[in-house]
Amino acid sequence: MKNVVPIHEKYMLSIEEASQYFHIGENKLRQIVNEQKGANWLFYNGKRLLIKREMFERVLDEIDTI
Repeated sequence: MKNVVPIHEKYMLSIEEASQYFHIGENKLRQIVNEQKGANWLFYNGKRLLIKREMFERVLDEIDTI
């Protein structure tokens, strides 16, 4: 049996997981990522894009509108 880590405990989230966790659409998240290339809350594992959850939470804390 595989151990499943809850989304709220993961250090990094895929776009799909981040969409569920932050209640932001996948397309909107991809748009934000494209506008913020090189941001410290982004991580690339090869072609796979991951979002550092706690760092992105801080980014969202600082803005009023997406």
